[in-house]
Amino acid sequence: MEAEKLLGLFKTLTQDIVIEIVVVITSAVLIVWLSQRVLPWLANHLYGRQRLLLLALIPTTRILIFLLALAWVVPLVIETTMQNMIAILGAAGVAIGFAMKDYVSSLIAGIVAVYELPYRPGDWIEVDGQYGEVTHIGMRTVEIVTANGDFVFVPHLKIWDHLIVNANRGKPSLLCVIDFYLAADHDPYLVQQVLYDVALTSPYLQLSEPIAVVVAEQPWGTHYQLKANPIDPRQQFLFKSDVTARGKTCLRALSVPFANLPPDCVVEVSP
Repeated sequence: MEAEKLLGLFKTLTQDIVIEIVVVITSAVLIVWLSQRVLPWLANHLYGRQRLLLLALIPTTRILIFLLALAWVVPLVIETTMQNMIAILGAAGVAIGFAMKDYVSSLIAGIVAVYELPYRPGDWIEVDGQYGEVTHIGMRTVEIVTANGDFVFVPHLKIWDHLIVNANRGKPSLLCVIDFYLAADHDPYLVQQVLYDVALTSPYLQLSEPIAVVVAEQPWGTHYQLKANPIDPRQQFLFKSDVTARGKTCLRALSVPFANLPPDCVVEVSP
């Protein structure tokens, strides 16, 4: 009796239906494959907000294609009555809950990530101490490339119980913070002006964004933070290196003493 009920959920598969299912699945896979290559290629030929918006379409496009394919195939295989759908979804939910809890949780988190957008392709994020650019958002993981060129795959499951730091959140500007540690005996106004001019003359500077030099007095000396934006987020490390090197050279030319931090002094430096 139970076997008859189970068989009653499914339609009789004819040759035409099987061919249609194969064509739909193959077409969906092909369209997804093309979108994963064409959209990033187009995005890499754009700059700023246009590039980030196009990259953000990639995971959404993939999910929409799979949902459309599923909506096409399911009625071909299953008698889509309300009773049948409730039975199938209930059985599938129980099986998935026991067998693939973590995997499905990552898939669901991936769907949530597409709409809540804690990260998107082109964003620079930090998760579990790993900082890099989001290059691909898969169904289960997000792929980031670090400054060292390492590829890190982070399960979407992390968004449930981990802090995710997003440095630019879909915007073409990314704030960089460059630290300078000086001994207390110097003219702070002169140092502020020198560091401001160093940032202003950098070839990587985003001129439309403000420059700020923040000063904080510490027991060991004076801490300066130069805050500015590079033209493109991918230039952030070149920008930091340029400003650090030229800033140090200019300060040495002024005979400004650098601080000698004691070994037990912990200084937090932004990535």
